[in-house]
Amino acid sequence: MTTPRRSARRLVRRWWPVVLAVPLGAVAGAGYAVVAPPSYAANAYVLVVAQNPGEAAIATNFAQAYGRLAGQPQVLAVAAAETGHTRSEMASLVHGTTSPDAPMIEITGTGKRPQEAARTADAVARSLVSFANTSSKDTNVRLVTLSPAAAPDRPTTPSGKLGPPAAGGRPRSRRRRRPPRCCPPRR
Repeated sequence: MTTPRRSARRLVRRWWPVVLAVPLGAVAGAGYAVVAPPSYAANAYVLVVAQNPGEAAIATNFAQAYGRLAGQPQVLAVAAAETGHTRSEMASLVHGTTSPDAPMIEITGTGKRPQEAARTADAVARSLVSFANTSSKDTNVRLVTLSPAAAPDRPTTPSGKLGPPAAGGRPRSRRRRRPPRCCPPRR
């Protein structure tokens, strides 16, 4: 029969890496959040429109294809020239996503400032529309910008403004507010 002391020793021998790694990981994550610069993300939306009525399924299929092309060099080269980034920088700053049931492409651009994120997303959206519309006679679809990107209000990554629990401090206690002394107590 094992004693509680022996069981505790076995547990400590097996689990000491986890007990040590969890607080170290939390401290490292909080430290990164404090020193890392904030990053902003903005979304532009492009719509694929079928030129012949009743071909919505074709437009949705082309949206899937063009969504994949949003990160390709032929699209990024034009956007890179417009924003002043290199093509490889643009590839890391932008990505496109699509919906399986709607002919829409969402282009997300990121940047260190809100305006940079919006400008990056808009540049790729314009480049994708221009690239796709060169072959619209062959595909029977055309792309239009549905919504340009708006500069975001707040960053998408944490900034150095962590709350007291994350910074290691105690949260403020929530005390009940007392009524002013001038008033009689409620019953």
